Amino acid sequence: MNKAKVVTIGLGYIGLPTSALIAQNGIQVHGVDINQNVVDIINKGKIHIVEPSLDIAVEEAVNKGFLKADIKPVAADTYLIVVPTPFKGNHEPDISYVEAGTRNIIPLLKEGDLYIIESTSPIGTTEKMMRLIYSLRPELEGKLNVAYCPERVLPGNVMHELVYNDRVIGGVNEESTNKAISFYKQFVKGELHATNARTAEMCKLTENSSRDVQIAFANELSLICDKADINVWELISLANKHPRVNILQPGCGVGGHCIAVDPYFIVSDYPMESKIIGTAREVNNYKSFWCAEKIQNEKLKFELEKGRKPKVALMGLAFKPNIDDLRESPAKYIVSKVLQNDSNGDYFIVEPNITEHNVFKLTDYKDALEKSDIIVFLVAHKEFQNLNILESKKILDFCGVIK
Repeated sequence: MNKAKVVTIGLGYIGLPTSALIAQNGIQVHGVDINQNVVDIINKGKIHIVEPSLDIAVEEAVNKGFLKADIKPVAADTYLIVVPTPFKGNHEPDISYVEAGTRNIIPLLKEGDLYIIESTSPIGTTEKMMRLIYSLRPELEGKLNVAYCPERVLPGNVMHELVYNDRVIGGVNEESTNKAISFYKQFVKGELHATNARTAEMCKLTENSSRDVQIAFANELSLICDKADINVWELISLANKHPRVNILQPGCGVGGHCIAVDPYFIVSDYPMESKIIGTAREVNNYKSFWCAEKIQNEKLKFELEKGRKPKVALMGLAFKPNIDDLRESPAKYIVSKVLQNDSNGDYFIVEPNITEHNVFKLTDYKDALEKSDIIVFLVAHKEFQNLNILESKKILDFCGVIK
């Protein structure tokens, strides 16, 4: 393999697709991950996550020698930090992975190199990492190109959107911005919008906070409609006939590594100013708790009427339909809450996109439907659409499978 041109730190849901895409464009990529098993899988041309077309891209990139995975970085010209940025227990953002990834490559940096953070980050993180680099390598001060460029892709369509979605690129100075734009032009066909690092960081947080607020409105409507005995799905469909109204669909909460997390990055730093954003987070978190309570109440009602405990199918664990990603999943929280409240109950837990789980025993969805008394739809997976369900079964539909 020739000398690496690009080092990517992190080979997860964004890092691996990004690495594969760059490598597909004939650029030598050295991908780094702390998990040796992940490294071994990728070096065989295989993948460890579910994402359409990713398997083809990785196999092609590895077989042609443009992508290699490792647990250690090597010297290159461009370094991408694509690691998770979760929050701590008190909902404060945790940038320790970004810092660890940055410290890993600091000894390798040289004059003229391009350092880019893609990980969702609190405002000022790029500048903070730049100061860290220069504190340890003072001879490089002012001689590196430092920028922030967040991803904005949809799981299930990542390989397409990495190419065709517009990107916001913000450097710590104009030269860094231009250098980063030149880099992304090699494999992105969407428009590249130049700004500064702080604005680019806030842009990512704003996009996901906006989505969270809109979903909170839909979820709040579902709570109101439940009390008012109104079909929320019909209501939203009718309201959306208005030419300037576009209400989203309610669900059992909000999950994933972005929308359920990113708003806290704003709320944590600007608590007095972010009233709507903070309240939206509360509404969406409460919706999951409310769903768990509804399941408990339906079970008690069944037991009083039938004189026995019901068998319950809990349909879905992923944070959105048709993917295997369980990060910050409201469905997973609801299942855990229900089992915690009734550990002796008879449950069938279904997630068609994974084969096993380290906590939950999984059941095939057809078996679960046949054996259960109460069917709870938590995620609108394609397997759950258009099912023939006996009228004797009680259905709780929190995600619009049966509208």
